[in-house]
Amino acid sequence: MTASRLQQALATKPQVWGGWITGPTALGPEAFACAGYDYVGFDVQHGYLSDVDVAVMLRRLQHTAVATVVRLPGADAAPIGRVLDAGADGVVIAMVETAEQAGQAVAATRYAPDGIRSYGPLRADLGVDPDVLQSRVSVFAMIETARGLAAADEICAVPGLTGIYVGPADLAISMGHHPARAWTQPEVTDAVAAIRRAAAAAGLVAGIHAGSGDQGRVLAHKGFRMITLASETQALSRGAAAHLAEATGTP
Repeated sequence: MTASRLQQALATKPQVWGGWITGPTALGPEAFACAGYDYVGFDVQHGYLSDVDVAVMLRRLQHTAVATVVRLPGADAAPIGRVLDAGADGVVIAMVETAEQAGQAVAATRYAPDGIRSYGPLRADLGVDPDVLQSRVSVFAMIETARGLAAADEICAVPGLTGIYVGPADLAISMGHHPARAWTQPEVTDAVAAIRRAAAAAGLVAGIHAGSGDQGRVLAHKGFRMITLASETQALSRGAAAHLAEATGTP
């Protein structure tokens, strides 16, 4: 069966690097793709994106080499099925705190008898074979709370997961720290390392939101393999500031 672009990248590269989309845009995903990013993530949890927005942007990336994932706020089967029917290579399920929740996320991506996904293919280029449609899906459970941290081993043991994706900001908040200290507070950095070890021990991909290229490089050296570097707004702000500094001669 044909592997998805995300599966191919994870199988052949030590790290895959991602950009993040938080609002409807015709140019942002393609800019990340043309810059050489391995995947683009679409944020339906915190972003301003509808199912239609995601479907349109996924279709626009059809003729590029970039992989795609969609972050969803929970394990509800209907929205997960819709973004997969629209062609997403994988889903990232936010705020997973128990093995049961992780199992529900996996079940939402699998057809009966393995799960509860409803059959409704939309993309002609992906075909209509349920086995093929199911096999191309990657599922990531986000561990980003103290409760999720405590259940990390049990979550990682859930069959069908592709990987674990760490949300450092929410993890820091749940442990009583400001999100800006996610990379400097030892209790939080130790928790991030513990989650990565749990994923590695279970044979899962360890992913994380880095927020910058510098932090992404550090996290790669620590063993993370799927690393989101920046959102489209972060990339635009950084580029706009650089252009203005060049023009005005200000540091």
